[in-house]
Amino acid sequence: MFRKSGSARSVMFVVTYDDGRTAYMWLDDHGKGDDHRVGTIARERQQQGVLPDGTICGIKRVR
Repeated sequence: MFRKSGSARSVMFVVTYDDGRTAYMWLDDHGKGDDHRVGTIARERQQQGVLPDGTICGIKRVR
């Protein structure tokens, strides 16, 4: 039997800021059960300089 190999699953999120700006964030190997961690990951990426500084008012899963 042949099985399709599990490829790395990349999920994209749109991050909206209180001043109207938007940013996009990609997470690799992210499952639906991990959605509760997205806010924490976004704040960590802000501290690393990957996401712009500012007050995040929403995060939405795009794909």
